[in-house]
Amino acid sequence: MKRILLTIIILIFQYSHSKPITETQKLAATCKVWGFLKYYHPNVADGSKNLDEQLFQILPKVEEAQSAEAFSSVLENWIVSLGEIKKQEVVKAAEKKEYFDKNFDLSWISKSDLFSKSLSKKLEFIKENRIQGKQFYVDFGRGDGMPLKFNNEIKYADFKWTDKNLRLLILFRYWNYVEYFFPYKYQMDQNWDKVLSEFLPRIIAPESEKDFGLAIREISIKLNDTHASTQVPQLLEYFGDKFIPVDIKIIDQKAVVTGLKNDSLAKVNDLKIGDVITKVDGKTIASILNDNRKYVEGSNEPSVLKNAYWVVFNGKTTLFEIEFIRDGKTAVKSINRYKYKDLKIKFPTQEKWKVLEGNIGYVNFDAVAVENIPDLIAELKNTNAIIFDDRKRPHDVMFALSDWLNTQEKEFARYLDPDISFPGRFVWNPDIRKCGKNNPDYYKGKVIVLVDENTVSHGEFTAMALQTAPNVTVIGSQTGGADGTNYKFGIIKGFSSSFTCYGVFYPNKKEAQRIGIVPNIEVKSTILGIQQGRDEILDRAIIFAKSGK
Repeated sequence: MKRILLTIIILIFQYSHSKPITETQKLAATCKVWGFLKYYHPNVADGSKNLDEQLFQILPKVEEAQSAEAFSSVLENWIVSLGEIKKQEVVKAAEKKEYFDKNFDLSWISKSDLFSKSLSKKLEFIKENRIQGKQFYVDFGRGDGMPLKFNNEIKYADFKWTDKNLRLLILFRYWNYVEYFFPYKYQMDQNWDKVLSEFLPRIIAPESEKDFGLAIREISIKLNDTHASTQVPQLLEYFGDKFIPVDIKIIDQKAVVTGLKNDSLAKVNDLKIGDVITKVDGKTIASILNDNRKYVEGSNEPSVLKNAYWVVFNGKTTLFEIEFIRDGKTAVKSINRYKYKDLKIKFPTQEKWKVLEGNIGYVNFDAVAVENIPDLIAELKNTNAIIFDDRKRPHDVMFALSDWLNTQEKEFARYLDPDISFPGRFVWNPDIRKCGKNNPDYYKGKVIVLVDENTVSHGEFTAMALQTAPNVTVIGSQTGGADGTNYKFGIIKGFSSSFTCYGVFYPNKKEAQRIGIVPNIEVKSTILGIQQGRDEILDRAIIFAKSGK
């Protein structure tokens, strides 16, 4: 009986290592090993080897391998060719690190059905004896400038989309950037390994240059991060580089005109605030969104809808048809699109602050700079309440304001940083961000913060700081859900991308990414409110300022 069982085990093992494997399986595993070597292998991560060339040399051998056993042998021989790795003493940090491991997973090293025990053992040895010095391809440090930096990447000025090796290089680079250095990978809707397997066939054999470019764009949208999107040459070629002369907001699967980019052009096209556009060239807004949302960045649904205007309305042609509702009547007409430069958008001068009826202060964050804060305090200190409108990107005023609004110094945020000494792991930054100061003469009235989907990144960080005030209420709707610096980087010539490069959490480690700043009183803009010319979020804030309810 034991002999029969042993024979079965041997046969299963032999089959698993001799059965045919697909090109997608091989290249997905190669991508992971290549990225692992790039950031872990002491003879690679220090820049001693041109890892791009290493990849180009190994790809034909990977293609030739017809079984897991042969594939493992190719990778193992490659690793051996990179040179001996000396057993290293891992350098211990001066301070004990508090790790965050929700993103960290190197279990594939030992669990892959494609890897021999010998290959897994070599990869595990590299992990345990990883580079201890300066990384050649990546750096992270707090101070002036961008914390995360991808360094020393060849841009390939002569890049041609028909070059399969370079197409794979784009995917391999980007996938590993995210795998090791995106702090919110654990929050993505789709498993990142599955994204790799899903898109590899489209990169291996794209139907056209357009299909390749859009696939690269689509991959970045999988991050579910309002900061994350890849700019590709084919994007405007596909969707068109002409825009409509109005601002829109998508509500209930309809596009509502909320503002005019250019009064004259809007008048020429007979477009008015409150018009409800239901179809574009015969297709419903819902149908267009369903087809194209895979190209639109956003941490949550309100962010996606905010950023989707161009996939709904952009086009190559000047003239196109819309179906719209005005004054309860449905009509169809043709309107024009324009090159962005021809829109000649006018940005009206805005008041920095004012006092509303009922002795309520109103502050427009978009217009107030830090040098204005002393005058703001002088004029608003005796108000009953102050409404801080955080629905556009604020200037760096949060610390100066917090000094006035708080009775004492308060913690408001903590950072999650990539640990480049152990790529893929993240560590809680021990320095918790604080705002405010000991101030007996703090503002005694109600503090109200207005937010919506336009409150994103620095706007959300500002809201977190203001939430420390002793008498604060947040009013509005779900914010952009992308808190942390937006890192923009090149992948290869013609392809640039971005994502949030470190995590931002509340001091108790509560998440803000994707969730956003949760309002105490939820208010959403409605079609009727827009048509009536009302700012429903501001109106609700004024009611609260007067009544406390």
